[in-house]
Amino acid sequence: VVLLYVARFTSGVAVGAVTVVISLYNCEVAEDRVRGTVGAYLQLMITVGILWAYVLGAFLDYYWLSLISCAVPVIFFLSFLFMPESPLFLITRGRDEDAERSLKWLRGDHDVRPEMDRLRELLSRSSSGSVGKMSWRGPTGRAVVITIGLMAFQQLSGINAVIFYSERIFEDAGSTLSPSLSTIIVGVVQVLATYASSVLVDRTGRRVLLLLSDTAMAVCLLVLSVYFFIRERHPDHVTFIAWLPLASVVVYIVLFSVGFGPLPWFMIAEIVPAEVKGVVSAVAVCVNWALVFAVTKAFGPMVEQLGAPVTFILFCAVCSAGTAFVALFVPETKGKSLSEIQSWLERRPRQDTGKI
Repeated sequence: VVLLYVARFTSGVAVGAVTVVISLYNCEVAEDRVRGTVGAYLQLMITVGILWAYVLGAFLDYYWLSLISCAVPVIFFLSFLFMPESPLFLITRGRDEDAERSLKWLRGDHDVRPEMDRLRELLSRSSSGSVGKMSWRGPTGRAVVITIGLMAFQQLSGINAVIFYSERIFEDAGSTLSPSLSTIIVGVVQVLATYASSVLVDRTGRRVLLLLSDTAMAVCLLVLSVYFFIRERHPDHVTFIAWLPLASVVVYIVLFSVGFGPLPWFMIAEIVPAEVKGVVSAVAVCVNWALVFAVTKAFGPMVEQLGAPVTFILFCAVCSAGTAFVALFVPETKGKSLSEIQSWLERRPRQDTGKI
């Protein structure tokens, strides 16, 4: 048991570190017109991993599941040996020639000099990389508030609690589907919806998807709360809608996967000033994973102590607050260069939020 705890802790630390780096790297190497699509691939691969665990876990024991899953990081390590370094990172280290070579590798035969000039401009307006010198009233402070706010609302919506406890939710609801089949269905839907997000994000924009996602998630959680409220008091009244919890959970996960699932991850890299991006991203991801643990750990006791109706209505309230947060503070970054996004952050907070 001790060895299992050590292994889980080590893998958790590694995954936490990788999620910081991947979101930054994807954003920094992608062209502006496809940055959202490339950035969404992190969450897409997370959902593929969850589905992988659902399917293999239904047929294999823990030993074989772990052994087979070892192949994934090995393949990642070997393939990434041939990938170029981020051009933005190289410029921050004064390695302009290496940055230009990296851009040429990424962009092919295109003239990369205009993009090099934009990256230098981006760095020239960046603030100090020292945490102690960050101004909470300046652009860095606004970026930190937006970044941590998105990460917090993402997890406080209850998504991981719903996913990890989906079998229990279906059992409590009296669903006629087997718990394993229900979770696999949820996993497949999550992968498809996240892929749809990667296609839509550079067409419809970030704010539209975030607002649509959080609003619809709140409605789904409200439906779950009402269902369990009626079921606790009048069980006979819900026998003809035993399918409703599964439908609500599936729609909830679809809407999460379209908006609040993938978008906060790469918006970190879009809005945080270059010289403090590593520090702020690490803090935001730490907040995210800490809330994953806290919400997942608290979900079971909350259902037991408060009841399912109250638990889901609390998550509904958080989603509603998240919608207001996006409407008030989060800018639209679709198709904008990183330099243009920083220009918006340097404006006064009372200026237009929806456009930059």
